[in-house]
Amino acid sequence: MNSEYDYLFKLLVIGDSGVGKSCLLLRFADNSFSESYISTIGVDFKIRTVDLDSKTVKLQIWDTAGQERFRTIISSYYRGAHGIIVVYDVTDQNSFNDVKHWFQEIDRFASEGVVKLLVGNKSDMTDKKVVEYNVAKEFADSMGIQFLETSAKESTNVEQAFLTMAREIKDKMTTANEGGEEKAALNLKGSSVNANSGGCC
Repeated sequence: MNSEYDYLFKLLVIGDSGVGKSCLLLRFADNSFSESYISTIGVDFKIRTVDLDSKTVKLQIWDTAGQERFRTIISSYYRGAHGIIVVYDVTDQNSFNDVKHWFQEIDRFASEGVVKLLVGNKSDMTDKKVVEYNVAKEFADSMGIQFLETSAKESTNVEQAFLTMAREIKDKMTTANEGGEEKAALNLKGSSVNANSGGCC
């Protein structure tokens, strides 16, 4: 086991272009925010280490492009993910409507038992909000997954979203490893980044 961490979890952030996936990741990993909008090209990732229940957990978080032309590239990243966060924009009804499609992608490409979380971003834009909390919560409940509204701009629930997912994965792995020695979740050797990115999408 790597002495620097007890667990290494790979998280994937998916959703339509422009919902704020990169902004959420920037806020969580670097505690920064940018108003500029530049679409992610392909896939990018950031790493942050957190402490959970006296365990050191390293999170490798992959930020994906929302555009249709990158779907084939992104589908290959689903398989190794321990957790997938589906993001929509609370001010964009279409991005919420597309959530069902993203969950279909997870069912198609991800490993069985992957932890899922629904996130409604841009909750600070209350005057432009079109997707009500109760509607999204009802949908998440029907899927048997957790749901949070976040604001990358105001740092609302961003930390909670990623830590909620990390804790759920850790609890799942601890249960699976009971009776045996706990092992690091993932070996990073051989992993690579296919493309870089910039800005908030």
